[in-house]
Amino acid sequence: MKTENLKPMTVVKMLAARECEFGIFLDAGTGNTSDDILLHKNQQTAPVKIGDTVEVFLYLNPQRKLTASMRTPKLNIGQIAMLEVINTSKDGVFLDCGAERGIFMPFAEMVGRPQVGDIVWAKLYTDKSGRLATSMKVADEIRRASKPAENVHRGSRIKGKIYNITEAGAFIFSEEKFIVFIPQKDIPRKLKCGETVTARVTFVRDDGRLDASLREQKEYAQHSDADKILKFMRENPTINLSDKMQPRQIENLFHISKAAFKRALGHLLKKNLIQKTAQGFKISC
Repeated sequence: MKTENLKPMTVVKMLAARECEFGIFLDAGTGNTSDDILLHKNQQTAPVKIGDTVEVFLYLNPQRKLTASMRTPKLNIGQIAMLEVINTSKDGVFLDCGAERGIFMPFAEMVGRPQVGDIVWAKLYTDKSGRLATSMKVADEIRRASKPAENVHRGSRIKGKIYNITEAGAFIFSEEKFIVFIPQKDIPRKLKCGETVTARVTFVRDDGRLDASLREQKEYAQHSDADKILKFMRENPTINLSDKMQPRQIENLFHISKAAFKRALGHLLKKNLIQKTAQGFKISC
């Protein structure tokens, strides 16, 4: 392989040409030993001797010199996996694919803006320059890897990781490899790709896909919403709550709809935990 074809963020097979104190030099194919690439002992996952052909991952070391490692990505081109964000840059982020260095993901291949520590569904691909890169645009790959839901009924709980968010809602790939869609109306808070959620199944489609909700059923949500409102009133005695409040105010304060807000207030009134006044509501003495 000619040295001009050797570039960082690629996996290549190279011949072990000569030994040194620090490891093995791999033949760059130029006939000039100064072009050969070091495979340090610390980057060898198995003993290498002169004459061996080894598969290596090429990267730039801190001195910006092309360096080799036998720690190559654990997934192949086109494969998807849950990968951790390990670093960020002004142009994107780096994901841990099991190689010596993180594999770059440009902003154009992100869904949302993942941060260090996030674990997201992503795939490995080769960019226009021939270098390895990663992408969170995995809807087609997940569709091929998914299977129709079995033994799942309305009301069942399903757990999975969010892999896409659109204006219509969020998509989950469940632990059972089911595709689950959560409509925007059933999302009570801001979500991000890579987040793991547990949702309640609301509909089983003919094709085996599922619709689900992150909202509790009304009869249960009423109690938790009431507890949330009562706690707020105790902690903020100077703020008057009223059934005339605008939906946006209610959403900002409690992340619930106005209808849910009224149901919760009705529950608190029925339990004599609050009283209605000319100004709004107050906690009962």
